[in-house]
Amino acid sequence: MKKTVLNIAALFLSASAFSQNIQIINNFKGPTLGYSTESGVKILTISGNKFKDLNKNGKLDKYEDWRLPVEERAKDLASKLSVEEIAGLMLYSRHQAIPMEEKGFYMGTYNGKVFSQSNADASDLTDQQKNFLKDDNLRHVLLKGTLSPEVAAKWNNKLQAYVEGLGPGIPANNSSDPRHNASSTSAEFSAGAEGNISIWPDGLAMGATFDPELVREFGHIAAQEYRALGLTTALSPQVDLATEPRWYRIAYVYSESPDLTKDMARAYIDGFQTTLGKSTVKSGWGIQSVNAMVKHWPGGGPEEGGRDGHWAMGKYAVYPGNNFQNHLKPFIEGAFNLPGGTEEASAVMPYYTISYNQDTKNGENVGNGFSKYLISDLLRGRYGYDGVVCTDWLITADEGKTPGTFAGKPWGVEKLSIAERHYKVLEAGVDQFGGNNDKGPVLEAYQMGIKEHGEKYMRNRFEQSAVRLLKNIFRTGLFENPYVNVEETKKIVGNPEFMKAGYEAQVKSIVMLKNKGSLLPIKERKTVYIPKRYSPAAFNWWNVYTEASFDYPVNLDMVKKYYDVTEDPAKADFALVFVESPRSENEGYSDIDRKDGGNGYVPVSLQYNTYTATEGREKSIAAGDPVVDPTITNRSYKDKTVTASNFTDLLTIQNTYRAMNGKPVIVSVTASKPMIFSEFEKHADGILMNFNVSSQAILDILSGKYEPSGLLPLQMPADMKTVEQQQEDVPYDMQVHKDTEGHSYDFGFGMNWSGVLKDIRTEKYRK
Repeated sequence: MKKTVLNIAALFLSASAFSQNIQIINNFKGPTLGYSTESGVKILTISGNKFKDLNKNGKLDKYEDWRLPVEERAKDLASKLSVEEIAGLMLYSRHQAIPMEEKGFYMGTYNGKVFSQSNADASDLTDQQKNFLKDDNLRHVLLKGTLSPEVAAKWNNKLQAYVEGLGPGIPANNSSDPRHNASSTSAEFSAGAEGNISIWPDGLAMGATFDPELVREFGHIAAQEYRALGLTTALSPQVDLATEPRWYRIAYVYSESPDLTKDMARAYIDGFQTTLGKSTVKSGWGIQSVNAMVKHWPGGGPEEGGRDGHWAMGKYAVYPGNNFQNHLKPFIEGAFNLPGGTEEASAVMPYYTISYNQDTKNGENVGNGFSKYLISDLLRGRYGYDGVVCTDWLITADEGKTPGTFAGKPWGVEKLSIAERHYKVLEAGVDQFGGNNDKGPVLEAYQMGIKEHGEKYMRNRFEQSAVRLLKNIFRTGLFENPYVNVEETKKIVGNPEFMKAGYEAQVKSIVMLKNKGSLLPIKERKTVYIPKRYSPAAFNWWNVYTEASFDYPVNLDMVKKYYDVTEDPAKADFALVFVESPRSENEGYSDIDRKDGGNGYVPVSLQYNTYTATEGREKSIAAGDPVVDPTITNRSYKDKTVTASNFTDLLTIQNTYRAMNGKPVIVSVTASKPMIFSEFEKHADGILMNFNVSSQAILDILSGKYEPSGLLPLQMPADMKTVEQQQEDVPYDMQVHKDTEGHSYDFGFGMNWSGVLKDIRTEKYRK
């Protein structure tokens, strides 16, 4: 596959596009240096080579010498750092917006005022950012939204100039959750970017392409855009296996197939981390490289009942099929076995969950980030991983008032103090604390370690993590030049070539499930009826309320480029119904049920119609909330009833079918999970399934501009009985839906204009 690479070196070479206080120095046979004249850094000239005197001591230290191996530089700097400075390296910030918002979770101030009242520029640092960078020595920053690539680039340069003037001049390692997906501005867990960037399929959508080389190409392009934004770490990919169909985060993983997920992981990480061409420093690393933090060790997919570990109600991953080892495959055969020179993912994130009864050494049921067995014995010991391990966000914070409250996630160690949780994380072998801006509890944990092991042991333990963390900053070239050229950023991020590649990938991810009588494509300019869609009022995972709405689910001006549009079904040649997969508003727990005397646990349904869990487990596999709800020892939801919050989508399909009176009905499903097709499939002549892509991509398939080529990355169950009877940790263990044309909606199924797809992909990736 063609490698799409722009001249990213220009990001760092043109001094004219930088602000006046940033200087660029070119080495004849070495890296380009960038520094701020306001930081106090001077340039040393030794044997004709230029070096940055980052600690301003007038001599060349080993860590400042770009000629030396990364390992040697990292060890030298780690040995020079104070305990307080290493504690700061161990912090990973909470989400930062540019500019910060004026209330709520992302609130920040500028000289004591909210942004709109401050006269600050959108790219300025907040009071809080300056504080955690200077006082807490934090150097790993998680960037959420930004107004534009230009603003992000300017913010990066201001931040890097600020930290360059502090202590040893350690650059900031800025990072991002996935930000290229079509729903990135609204996706709940990705906290992606506003602003311009190329748009690609993500998670199940990318999995539906069954094309690892496409993923590698995405990685190369995304890395260029990340570096242009000043980002050097990607908090991705998510390589959990989609073996539990009800899981809240299933939309963000590739597949239930260990082999497909393994290959996708290798391609994604290799694409992000490998610098191509002359910009390579060593072993694939260079100024185009972006560190990949693969998640979530040891696999977060097998959540009991589909409940998610962001809440106490979903703290347990269970293994009724004794299939724990298969969930490691995307890591040990994928992320840690790269074909490129970088060899393995530079960082790993354990999930929140307790991998129930999988600690065969200590018998300890604690969250994965607290587990010495999972981190030291397995990840580092048996599998030899020596990269950075960073906790998921807020595992050391206190949990909420109920199992359904979004707060801290200290699963299994709820009764420990915050500092004691930090110490347990360190003892487990973890290097970094996600979502913690405060070095205080890290220093308290250090003192706990001195009491137990002595100061020499703890100093060595801190330096061990410091070396791992610093290596990721050194090998991406940040110590030489952390600044970006704003004008080049505007040219690179979201450029037409990248946009085109992303759009074509979106098209490839769409799965055609049904095409009765070869109805599709509809190339002629016919008349279409598109019913409005009702979206119920809802709360998102931040507990932010959204009002109900009733509107067209697609931009009609866009549709009119393909077809004539009518509001009268009687005048239409065909109907096009846009729906979303069924949503369970409570995702497995109801405060109302608990207040009414129940245990609080309710089913997660994959059907639109009201569902009663007659086949649910009599007794849950795992249970226990020692702090907030200790009396509940059985999390069973058997015989409880729920209704999908968007059940009106089913009514819309049924009423459209009736109104069309025998004329074709095409259903376009945007899915975030598997779903029960038996409720409406017989009323549809054509079905296109996507996992969050643009409406234009759907219309281009429908109209025949492109031919569908996507394949189902997971099974579509026949009914909820098979969902209840499947095992959370086992792939391919459901009875699947069979449609009126005799096709089974199984893993790897998909159609093109000629019929069922059978190609090299379906041959390679079998059940």
